[in-house]
Amino acid sequence: MPTPRDRRARLATFAVFFVQGLTFATLLTQVAALQKKHGLSDGELSVLLLVVPVIAGVGSVLAGEVAKRLGSRLVLRVAQPLAGAAVVLAGLAASVPQLVAANVLFGLCLGAVDAGMNMQAVAVERRYGRPVLTGFHALWSAAAVLGAAWASAAGGLGLGLAATFAVAMAAGVAVAVAAGPTLCAPEEEHVTPARKHVTPESGTLPAGTERGPADPAPGRFPWRPILPLCLAMAFLYVGDASISNFGSVYMDKIMHAGEAVIPLALGAYQATTFVVRAGGDLAVRRYGPAVIVRVGGALAALGFAGIVAAPSEPLAIISFGVAGVGLSVVAPQSFSAAGRLDPAGTGVAIARVNLFNYVGFIVGAALVGGIAEAADYQIAFAAPLVLTAAIVALAPGFHAGPSPRRPRPAEA
Repeated sequence: MPTPRDRRARLATFAVFFVQGLTFATLLTQVAALQKKHGLSDGELSVLLLVVPVIAGVGSVLAGEVAKRLGSRLVLRVAQPLAGAAVVLAGLAASVPQLVAANVLFGLCLGAVDAGMNMQAVAVERRYGRPVLTGFHALWSAAAVLGAAWASAAGGLGLGLAATFAVAMAAGVAVAVAAGPTLCAPEEEHVTPARKHVTPESGTLPAGTERGPADPAPGRFPWRPILPLCLAMAFLYVGDASISNFGSVYMDKIMHAGEAVIPLALGAYQATTFVVRAGGDLAVRRYGPAVIVRVGGALAALGFAGIVAAPSEPLAIISFGVAGVGLSVVAPQSFSAAGRLDPAGTGVAIARVNLFNYVGFIVGAALVGGIAEAADYQIAFAAPLVLTAAIVALAPGFHAGPSPRRPRPAEA
């Protein structure tokens, strides 16, 4: 049964996921406004956008190293307020160099927060002893929708970029600062596992025993057990990047949709992502993570097949929604499985899996954009179709026993 401390840690983790979704969406929805303000060409904008995931990968790695020694709570208490500040600085930037500097800071903090918040989520899941991680990602999606709604409202009110960013980030930073003290402390994340041989099938260690000879040394973690998770994460974000970056362009140039219809493709994708994540933990508890990921990969591939073959706007929009259903489950289950494969709670496995988030985003943007330039956007969506279908073959790598409840320090 969850203790009051468990519930406080879970609520704090919900808060940091909410703030991250709000922060990401607040900046992303204003990309076109930033392009217009600074007179950037499409090529210059693409380079600027690629800076963020590249630097975010660095931030994720650094977060893993810091969290391994000092815990992810410190990472979040420093990086999340700085991420909000970076968004405000992007709105205030008076020149392209200033905008680039703000983007570099944002990317570094984005990667650190992505890694840190999922370390906290895994720690909470371990304390609860049952799948709860997908719910955190559902709140991220809800906050992203809220961020987009605020951007739309701010535009209607005639607010400038700086004011739009400042209002949202003031609220976000306040929530992050308030949540920080009740996140899991290092001693609640990091466990000295018990001495018992761990089989690859189980991926778990009972609480209260010593480290066995088959376990990795502290601070070190082998790549082999997490490679399927890394690849699944990369393939997921190839699909996500293709929809986020080119979904509206596809609706315009391939479906010849009107202005009121064009946003519905991304809207359908985000909406189904949120709905499925909201109930995802219940499905994982009933059927297990490997089954959920296998079905998710199949549905994502079906959605992209529909995008490639769609003869009409309604079927295209439905296909984007189906892709959202499939892709929504992969990221939270990747982090959850990484946590089970790292029973000592070092955070190294989670940071490595998170790194492939940005690998997939970069590859997806380059791959789909390149194919579209050579052919067209309808053919270009065949690339994420093939890669998301490969997630089905990677699903067995998500099969691991449930994490044990870790021993807790005395309650304060």
